[in-house]
Amino acid sequence: MRLVLTALGCALSLAACAAPPGFDQAAGGGTAGFGDATRGNTLAQARASEGLRVDLSRQFAAEVDTVITFAFNSDRLDAAARATLQAQAGWIRRFPELRFRVYGHTDLVGDAAYNEALGLRRARAAVAYLVAQGLDARRLEAVASFGESRPIIATTDPERANRRTVTEVSGFVPGHPNLLNGKYAAVVFDGYVESAAAPTTLGSAGGGGAAAP
Repeated sequence: MRLVLTALGCALSLAACAAPPGFDQAAGGGTAGFGDATRGNTLAQARASEGLRVDLSRQFAAEVDTVITFAFNSDRLDAAARATLQAQAGWIRRFPELRFRVYGHTDLVGDAAYNEALGLRRARAAVAYLVAQGLDARRLEAVASFGESRPIIATTDPERANRRTVTEVSGFVPGHPNLLNGKYAAVVFDGYVESAAAPTTLGSAGGGGAAAP
């Protein structure tokens, strides 16, 4: 709370330092910096929103397995892959305001163009299974695959760990009611305030005194 109040005080102090427009100015004459300020606020909020997306993606990866693997030269989902996707679907269902992307990968065996197409087929297979679990297809995207370009294990031998898809949080559903109920707005605003706050040393917990210089 002290940090937020300090940031708010700084913001008010900066606002107080700005010279007020004269009353004898023509209409619109005092708005030269308005566009810059608006753009600055928009960029700060966008950064906070991106930070929230990254945090949610990390939470997703911490709570469920985001990776499934495939047999050689295959886009078929085996039992282990289906179980993992079911767990992903359960998490995704809890957050209807989020959108997700599935990235496809292959190992380094074979032609690069073929592997890129195979990676995309794998991503589409994963998305199709997630949709079959009752998820809205508009929230899921199988993006153009990375093919063989991002192996986990650098080897030209067949390697199952490289033959995979990865699911990530990609953003928010525009206009979703959950985004308008204040929960996300508060988080984004907190991130915006903290990004503008000067570094602060807080006192020890329960000390009740001022922070040490």
